[in-house]
Amino acid sequence: MSNQNGTQAVDRAARLLAEVVHSPDPMTFTELSATTGLAKSTTSRLLLALERNGLVRRDDHGRFLPGEMFVSFAWRGGAQAGLIAVAQPFLDRLGKATGETINLGVSSNGLVEQIAQVDSTYLIGGTNWIGMSVPLHCSALGKVLLAYGAAQLPSGKLERRTAKTITTEAALRAELAGLRARGYAVTDEELEPGLVAVAAPIYGYDGRVVAALSVSGPASRLARDGLAVAAGQCTEEAAGLSAVLGYRQRAARQNRKAG
Repeated sequence: MSNQNGTQAVDRAARLLAEVVHSPDPMTFTELSATTGLAKSTTSRLLLALERNGLVRRDDHGRFLPGEMFVSFAWRGGAQAGLIAVAQPFLDRLGKATGETINLGVSSNGLVEQIAQVDSTYLIGGTNWIGMSVPLHCSALGKVLLAYGAAQLPSGKLERRTAKTITTEAALRAELAGLRARGYAVTDEELEPGLVAVAAPIYGYDGRVVAALSVSGPASRLARDGLAVAAGQCTEEAAGLSAVLGYRQRAARQNRKAG
């Protein structure tokens, strides 16, 4: 009987998992119970087990969607198709915490392409950066991508965008070394006068940086103390997103093997 009960539990869990994976939208607990015909107590018990093992996860509304294990597997090949969807909750949370403009950026043809944004809650500083490409050397996102080898500088002189733009390779190398030491980038009016930003790296399953997450706003709001707070929040959300992409899980497995 125990073997039959065990097989039955696996079958039921598989049904729940299949519903979550094949659904185009996150599913509620009630929807899953109704769709599978399982009792609510059974549905709850099995979903908790699936969640503990990284096979399902919940969004901010408590709805169920494929878990970290599926995301990690999908990212083994470096695919970027689902990056925005996976990253959106982290962007939203960072936007709520800071009130500033949040951007997700990737390397594209020697520039930074900003592929997702959460708008600032303020009227001042609400530029729409989606689809805009900016130089690597004078943007916080670009510095992150350069520092961790996710992008390469194009040949030629470094463009001077403002009086504060770094325009020598020696100075840029020193800036990138400092970035790696502290774990995040800072640009202080280097891309546009009055614009300040911080950015942190997002790691994929294999440990390579695949994107960067930034907080940007006017220098009047992101002063020294505010900038430090924003940098900490940005770094924390970037680390959380990296974990969902499989980065921490991989590191943990390697550490267990080493131990």
